[in-house]
Amino acid sequence: MKDTKRFVPMFLALLLTVPGFLLRLAHPEVGPPLGALITGAAILGASFLLLWACDAAQKDVSQALALAVVALIAVLPEYAVDMYFTWQAGQHPESSYAHYAIANMTGANRLLIGLGWSVIALIFWLRARRDIQLERDRSTEILFLGMATLYAFLIPIKGSLAWYDGLVFIGIYGWYLRIAGRRPCEECELHGPAELLGRLPGTRRRLATALMFLFSAGVILSNAEPFSESLVATGKVFGINEFLLVQWLAPIASEAPEFVVAVMFALRGHGATALGSLISAKLNQWTLLVGMIPGVYGISSGSFKTPIPMGDFQMGEILLTAAQSLLAVALLVRMRLDLKGALLLFGLFAGQFLAPGILEPLSRHWPVIAGPEKVQATFSVLYLLLAVFFLLRSPAGVMALREGLRVQDPGESQARKILDALPHASGTQLAPERAVERVPSCPRQS
Repeated sequence: MKDTKRFVPMFLALLLTVPGFLLRLAHPEVGPPLGALITGAAILGASFLLLWACDAAQKDVSQALALAVVALIAVLPEYAVDMYFTWQAGQHPESSYAHYAIANMTGANRLLIGLGWSVIALIFWLRARRDIQLERDRSTEILFLGMATLYAFLIPIKGSLAWYDGLVFIGIYGWYLRIAGRRPCEECELHGPAELLGRLPGTRRRLATALMFLFSAGVILSNAEPFSESLVATGKVFGINEFLLVQWLAPIASEAPEFVVAVMFALRGHGATALGSLISAKLNQWTLLVGMIPGVYGISSGSFKTPIPMGDFQMGEILLTAAQSLLAVALLVRMRLDLKGALLLFGLFAGQFLAPGILEPLSRHWPVIAGPEKVQATFSVLYLLLAVFFLLRSPAGVMALREGLRVQDPGESQARKILDALPHASGTQLAPERAVERVPSCPRQS
């Protein structure tokens, strides 16, 4: 009976994909809002199936392969939408597709930190009444996220996202994979539908996982175009800024499964595992997703000489996203995310999200003071000032990030975990910074 209940989420996810599949097969005439709803739901359902298949696949592949291949598959929903916009931008350089590609990329990145990280920290604090303390191994992700963030500031400074920028971002992620793939990995812990898949005999498990990969990937790729176009058309139908719809609504379908899984871990008291998965997701999107944009645009347009076209507003979006990322890194240099830090991230995210709408009446009369570009600049400066403050307050934590370049052997890693579990000399309680929940898991990318 218990196993039967675990099949329910898988059945519901599969059910969500059916209308989108039929829509692509029969090509009925539907309005943009209904089309966006149907295809968005299909991508959402396929994303859950893909996530469970990725989890189960880690029982059959080496960690290095899991990091390299499974990571790419897990982010397919987000990449499919963004790469569609980028490809169309290369085909139609005079259109707004390039702006949509940047909107989708920046929105996905800012949602992960401003909403995802903050909610996870809040849920864990409400459950455990303590901060999330990360394992020292996570310094690798934080270090490389910091590297990518520092390089990202060069994009608005020089005013372009060129092919060589893409190579740098992809190179940063490749360097990270080389280190992370050699880290000692404990037995992966599976939950829900992924656990059912993991308990199947080897051949049947691999066959079921492969079929889920193929089916969900097919659903995502076939629905990426109609979802993207329906979303833009919906904005025009209702008079909503399509840039905002692409920036904030499109990433929800692709980010939701990862976020739901992270929330479940936080509710079970595994805050470090929950936050760690979203840190990996941020690193993946801030390197591979950004790095692929100039390459896909160059192939589509037939030339790498001209970077993807972006105006001042798009450059401001990239600057704002990089500034938020730097503050997030600064808050994590001590390998913890406390409630105050989480509320700060959420408050700034909510402010930059709501401010343009609140100030719109003023921007019509005083655009120099209250225009969208001024909102971007103001919050970018706030993020940067706060990031510098927290970095200067924790110089030891900044220097300790160098450990992220080192690969510990299994014996050293196990010894560290034993030492971390030792109580104070008084023998009465664990130090707060060592009160880390220990959950057997492989570092998964998303």
